[in-house]
Formats: sequence, structure tokens, C-alpha cells
Amino acid sequence: MGVYFRIMGMKNRCGCALLGLLCLLFVVHDSQAQTRKYSNNFLEIGVGARAFGMSGANVASSMDVTAAYWNPAALTNINADLDLAAMHAEYFAGIAQYDYAGIAKRIDSTSVIAISGMRFGIDNIPNTTQLFDSDGNFNYDRITAFSAVDYAFFVSYAKNLKVKGMSIGANAKVIHRSIGSFARAWGFGLDAAVLYKHKNWRFAAVGRDITSTYNTWAYSIDQETQQVFELTGNEMPENGLEITLPRFVLAAAYQRDIGRFSLMGEINAVINTDGQRNVLFVGDPMSLDPLMGIEVGYLNMVYLRAGVGNIQRVRTFRNTEEIIAQPNVGVGLRLGRFHLDYALANIGETSDGLYSNVFSLRLEIFKKQAE
Repeated sequence: MGVYFRIMGMKNRCGCALLGLLCLLFVVHDSQAQTRKYSNNFLEIGVGARAFGMSGANVASSMDVTAAYWNPAALTNINADLDLAAMHAEYFAGIAQYDYAGIAKRIDSTSVIAISGMRFGIDNIPNTTQLFDSDGNFNYDRITAFSAVDYAFFVSYAKNLKVKGMSIGANAKVIHRSIGSFARAWGFGLDAAVLYKHKNWRFAAVGRDITSTYNTWAYSIDQETQQVFELTGNEMPENGLEITLPRFVLAAAYQRDIGRFSLMGEINAVINTDGQRNVLFVGDPMSLDPLMGIEVGYLNMVYLRAGVGNIQRVRTFRNTEEIIAQPNVGVGLRLGRFHLDYALANIGETSDGLYSNVFSLRLEIFKKQAE
């Protein structure tokens, strides 16, 4: 959710001063409740370098605190009494910072609770709306800075059912988004999930934003900035409501040990309900986006990972259609209770070589056994 500004036909030089701000306030918004494609899109990025290395094909095979994001029902796979994780990634040549932290605690032999937080932000953005003084002259001392930041906080719960191999889980999530002092939004949503394990197979279904997620936006534009908007013919934003429609993921994973090696493969089908998207299987209002990942382990200590996702159909200059995809790779190292994971993940367009380095660290804490 953001603000739409009409920048055509700027009347004077004051319009140039808006450019720094306009780059951030970029989503159409009005006083009516609206459903938006890619609403709360930062929540689709994911968490954990293991999952990044497998292109997000991690819903059925999640086995640590990051499952609170991918599939809360899979939190029951945690063996430790406490499971902690943190991740950092930089996007767009370091312009955007993405951070995650989570902690999960086993309540008893059948249930687990977890708390997670994410921050995606761009800091030190120049606010040039007051670049010109009252005489129309440049005055760089009038430039200030602001941040555009998205936060999400999850409270998760998972429990094993009496049906052997089956567990359920849910998330309650609070979303806070801010664009400097200009705009604030608060949102609330629910996720639900189920996991079934049978021998070497794991099957999962996750519904994200199952009741739809509602973001309430409030804008606070100071009088001087309002005057600049009026002079340049830009529309003033109005308070309103943004709705994020449900998203569903169906997943299947297979794991097998072969001597000192372990092999795990997973495939996900991501079903969006917000209208036609440029994915492999296009529909309206539903589109299906497949993800695939594989992980090879050695001695339960070293892991190699690869995945492919973001499969799209593109039209070439020769007016032919091609299918392109985004590959990711990663490695993992387990040293006792410590897990260090790294992923080389493509976060730009699939046709560009824009890769991001993602690191995450996880720590397992076990109760001390009574002697």
C-alpha cells in the first residue's frame, strides 16, 4: 500500500523536488477498500538460507524454527527444546536490508510455539520536497532523510494429532508498514497448515492470509508538503484499507538415506488468488507457480542445495514465447548444535544476473538430562 502521484504536467521547478519521495510512495491507493496484486509482497520473500537455496521449495521439508513462516505445522519436527535462528540479506546492491529472527520452544511432546519477526527496509532516502526555498533557489540544507520499512511479527502454534504422522499449525501475524512520517499501516492476518508424514514421504498444505489480511493506512502530510503537491498538481493521499487475498501452497517431499549420504527432493505448487500473474500456469483469478528444490547431505554435517522457481513465459523480440526460470544454489554446515547456511539467490528479474548473498545462523538448545 502506498500513494499514487500524478507527475505529468509539473507546473514549476518544485515538481523536481518530489522525485525522491515519489520513488518510494509507489502503489495506487484511495479511500475505498481495495484488493491489490502483490499486496504485502515482502512477505513472499521467505526466510532462512536453506529455503533460499532451494528456491522456496521448503514447505513440506521444513524442520526448524523457520517452519513458522513456511509451514507452521512443521514446527513439530523440531527436536530441540529451544530453536533459534537469524538471517540477513541485502537487496539491490545493498540499498534494501532484509532481516529475520525467530525462536521456537517445545511445550510438550506434541506441541510447539514460536515467535518470529521480519524487517524489510530502505533507509536514508532523501526527502527533497523542500529542496527549493521561498525564493525558488536550491538549498541542500533543506533536504532531510526518511525510511520506508515493512515489519511482520508471527506468533505460531503447532500440534501433533492422534492420527499418526499428522500435525496442524497456525500463524497469527501483525504487519506494520511505514514510509517516513508520511504514511503508516497496520494489518492483521491468519495462516493455517497441515503436514502428513508417511515413511519417506511428506505432504503439506498451507493457506496464507486465509481470512484475507487487512492493512489500514493512515497518511500524515505536513502543510508545506501539501502546498508542494498543490503547486505540482499531485493528488493528496487519503486514508483507506488494503486487502491481501489468500494464497495456497501444496507440497510434497521425499527423503532417503543412502549410506553416508541423504537425499531430499521437494516440489511446491503455489496458488495465487489475486488475479492473473505471469507464472507458468496462468489463470484468472487463480494462477499456479511451481517450485522445485533438492538437498544432498553428507554425514548429517555438510549439505548442498539447488532449486528453481519464478518460472515465467516471456515474449521475445521475434514474437515467440519462451519459458525462463530463476535458479538458486546453497550450502549448509552443521557443527553440533550450530547450523550455518548460505544461499546465492536471484532476487532480480529472471533474465538478469542480479544475485543476493543470504546468510542464516541457527542454534539448537537441548534440556540438560538428569544424571
